[in-house]
Amino acid sequence: MNPSLLRLLRPLAVPAAILLTAAIAAGTSPSLPHSFSGLSVVGPYVVLLLGAVISAWFNRSRAFIMLASLLAAYAAWGLASDLAAKTFALRAVFTSLAILVPLNVLLALSFPERGVRQHRNYRWLLLGLAEILLVFWVANAGRSALSGIAWHDVLNHWLLRSPPTPVAGRLLFVLALVAAVVRTWPRSAGKELRKEPRPLDIGIAGALVAFFTACEWAQTTGAFGAFMSAAGVILLVAVLQESHRLAFRDELTGLPSRRALEERLPGLGPTYAIAMADVDHFKKFNDTHGHATGDQVLKLVGARLAEVGGGGTAYRYGGEEFCVLFAERRLEEVLPHLEQLRQEIERYEMAVRGADRPRDIKTGTQRRAGHAGHPENALSVTVSIGVAESDATLMKPTLVIRSADEALYRAKRAGRNRVMR
Repeated sequence: MNPSLLRLLRPLAVPAAILLTAAIAAGTSPSLPHSFSGLSVVGPYVVLLLGAVISAWFNRSRAFIMLASLLAAYAAWGLASDLAAKTFALRAVFTSLAILVPLNVLLALSFPERGVRQHRNYRWLLLGLAEILLVFWVANAGRSALSGIAWHDVLNHWLLRSPPTPVAGRLLFVLALVAAVVRTWPRSAGKELRKEPRPLDIGIAGALVAFFTACEWAQTTGAFGAFMSAAGVILLVAVLQESHRLAFRDELTGLPSRRALEERLPGLGPTYAIAMADVDHFKKFNDTHGHATGDQVLKLVGARLAEVGGGGTAYRYGGEEFCVLFAERRLEEVLPHLEQLRQEIERYEMAVRGADRPRDIKTGTQRRAGHAGHPENALSVTVSIGVAESDATLMKPTLVIRSADEALYRAKRAGRNRVMR
C-alpha cells in the first residue's frame, strides 16, 4: 500500500475497531451474570463521565462539549425509559437528544478550539441549561397547564417523527459529520508538508457515527448503551492520542519533537549515526523578512528532512536546529543521503508571501498572470550538517550528539552549506 495513503488511514484504525466491537457486542447481546448485569447500564455513564473529566483536565473544549452532551443524552434516555416507557415523554426525549447532540457538535466545530477554560465560557453552560429545561418542558407536554399540549402536534411533524432518528436529527448529523470530516481532511502546511489528520478530529467524526448508530438502534436491547459507550471510548482515546501528539510532535514542522528523540535514544543498539542540521543565516531571515517567513523556512526544511533516505528519522531539536537519527547505520552509509538532502534544500526556491499578496489562491494566481509589477520574492535556503557515529569512544547517544554538534560548527566555520563529519 502507498505509504502516504497508509499514513492517512492509520488514524481511522482505532475508531473503526471500537465501532466494530460495539456492533459485535450489540449483535450478540451476551448475557452477563446477575451480579454484573448493572455494568451494561452503568458502563456508559462511567466512560462518558471519565471522558468528560479528562477532556476538561486536558482543556479540549470540543471533546468536552460532545462528551457532556452525550452524557446528558444518555442520562435523559435512561431516566425517561425507567419512568415513562412507551409514552410521549420517552419519544420527546429521544427526539430532543437526536437533534441537540449533533447541533451542539456542529456549534462546537464552528468556533476555534479555545479550551474549556476560556473567556465567557459561561455561554456554553447557559446553552446546556437551556437545552435541559427545553427537553424537560417538551417531555412534560400535556401534564400541566404550563407545558400545554402544543408539543404533541409539533413532534408529529414529518421532520420530527421518531423512532428511528427523526429527519431533522439526520440532517444535523450529516452537517456535523461533514464539518468534522472537513477538519480531518489533510491540508498542506506551507507548500510541501502535508499534515496527518488530528486524532481528536478523527475521534469527533467517529463518535458522531457511533451516536447516530445508537439512535438508529435505540429500540434494540443493549444497542443504545453499547454505541454510546463506543462514542465515549472513541473520544477518550482521541483526547489521549491528541495529548501524546502535542507532547511528542512539533506543531510547526510536523516532525517528532526533541522529547520524542530523547525517548528513542535509550533503545538504540550499538550501531547508529546521528546528524545535526542547522538552517544557515536563520536570524537574517527573521530580521529581514519577519518571523512568518522564518516559519516558512522551518516548514520547508522540516518537509525535506522528513523525506531523508537511508532509514533516517528527522526530529525538531530546537529553534532552527534539527536532528536526524540513523539507527543501525554506519557513517559511510548515511553520508550520501545527507549530501543529497543538502543539495535538495539548496536547489529549492521558496516564494515568500508579500504583505499585499491576497490570501485567496485564485486571486493571487490571476494577479501574477496579469500584473508583472507584483513578483513573488524567491529565497534560497541552505543548511549546514554535522554527523557522527557511535564507536568505542562515543558509546552514549549524548556523546554522539555532542560530536555531531561539533562537526556542525566546523561546517559553519568552513563556509556553511556543507556536510562535515
